[in-house]
Amino acid sequence: MADYNQALPPEEAIRRGGMLDGEGVYWIEEPVRHDDYAGCAAVARAISTPVQIGENFSQVYDMERALAAGACDLVMPDLERIGGVTGWRGAAALAAARTVPMSSHLFPEVSAHLLAVTPTAHWLEYVDWAGAIVEEPLAIVAGHAVIPARPGNGLAWNKEAVARYRMH
Repeated sequence: MADYNQALPPEEAIRRGGMLDGEGVYWIEEPVRHDDYAGCAAVARAISTPVQIGENFSQVYDMERALAAGACDLVMPDLERIGGVTGWRGAAALAAARTVPMSSHLFPEVSAHLLAVTPTAHWLEYVDWAGAIVEEPLAIVAGHAVIPARPGNGLAWNKEAVARYRMH
């Protein structure tokens, strides 16, 4: 997986993406500016390596526009930006209707739950940023997230750690 983090103009993304085709790169993430759906569609058409976008979708409407433009092969919405649980479910329905694989962007403690009910679930992006402040961090066993059976989103804050890291 290669993440350009919106750094390239479409022409350069096509040039670099073409050089990566056939090299075993799983996907090229956010090759161009997040709201340049026409440019990203040009990249997706020009290269054979799948293009992944979505961490900057603002609500489901952006994802709908991106998919309509053919801007990507894969989507990766961010739980906070897509509109929380309700937005995620709408995004999952859009992805399912178009059979587009859907991964998560950050918030793995909650995203793991949501991917479990996403018809085209793909990858859970895992970064252990919350582990220091939750009672029980998300367990990863043999490369897979173990979704806790606790109620709600399964999070319980470690009150001592929250107090220790609190910024005044």
